[in-house]
Amino acid sequence: MHEVTVSRFVRAPPRVVRRALTPEAVIQYEGSFEVRDVEETEDGPVVVTGTDRFQFALRFETLDDGLFYEQAGEAGPFDAMETTVGVASENEGSRVTARSSVSLGLPLAGLTDRIAAWKRKGELKRALDALAADVE
Repeated sequence: MHEVTVSRFVRAPPRVVRRALTPEAVIQYEGSFEVRDVEETEDGPVVVTGTDRFQFALRFETLDDGLFYEQAGEAGPFDAMETTVGVASENEGSRVTARSSVSLGLPLAGLTDRIAAWKRKGELKRALDALAADVE
């Protein structure tokens, strides 16, 4: 697995930012997939997301300072993907940090996982920019 981290200052208090970090909003903020369905389970929400060609599930867990989510099941663009989005107070606003680990499970993992992480980093940057625009 290859890990990427992005961080952004947001001019809103942590409580406002955390309230905006719903599973559905995170998927929309990332901009790559559409939310198809949300199922509440004992372990937390499972969001079915995808495109016109395929769909897959993401399992979400609420943390004290943000969210954790991972690809659930066999279907999906990754062999494995997990992401943590944390929110901390900073300078009368918030520091939002997203960390994601991805693996495609393909040959030449050093190269293919690095490419997947590069794409994932772009999604996370887009998500933090959209979050900031939504709450500022």
